[in-house]
Amino acid sequence: MSANDPSGTEPEEEGGKPSFDKQPPSADSPYDTPPGYGGQYGAPPGSGSPYNNQPPGDGPPPGQTPPPGGPYGSPYGTPGPGPVPGMPPLGSWGARILATVVDWVLVEGIAILVLLPFVSFARQDGWVGSAWLGYGLFLVYQGLMLSRDGQTLGKKLMKVRVAMLADGSSPSSSAAWTRAATFVAPALICCGGLWWPVDGLFGVFDKPYRQCIHDKAAKTVVVSTA
Repeated sequence: MSANDPSGTEPEEEGGKPSFDKQPPSADSPYDTPPGYGGQYGAPPGSGSPYNNQPPGDGPPPGQTPPPGGPYGSPYGTPGPGPVPGMPPLGSWGARILATVVDWVLVEGIAILVLLPFVSFARQDGWVGSAWLGYGLFLVYQGLMLSRDGQTLGKKLMKVRVAMLADGSSPSSSAAWTRAATFVAPALICCGGLWWPVDGLFGVFDKPYRQCIHDKAAKTVVVSTA
């Protein structure tokens, strides 16, 4: 290209390579940086660059400093997106276990009363029948109560409730029945009372939300209402 080219561009460098860095960016060039992006590796705060925005739950609110000595974002002390800020603390294991015991005793008592006119509890058949009926009633009881407001009678007594992990709301109908079915169906079908200790121990070692298997299946968490 001639140095006297009337187009006004700079002459080519030695070796025939065009000199791009000496040309001002044109308004319609597809290679120019869009306004607000601030370059290839980010932009100053407030510039509008989508690459400098933190994901929800990944940092402190604007103008606030992260607390020293730990990650920020989840109210349960883990980095990254988590339950919405302001969710109550997790329910204690003691309250959760006692709530389940209260609910089971209540439901099993109803099962015994229903069967009392038809079977003799002086024999093993009566107790086996009441246990099977109790499992079925317990599943229905859990599904109906949790889909209403996330609490059974036992949970109300112990001041805990089931909440959706994503936003803290009461479980949807599908989540409530999924949670109830995962909690009861294995015990009803094949595993008897062994399933519940296994399910509960899973939650003991789960971090950070202490979710049992039935909570994992329904994407729920148990929180305190106190």
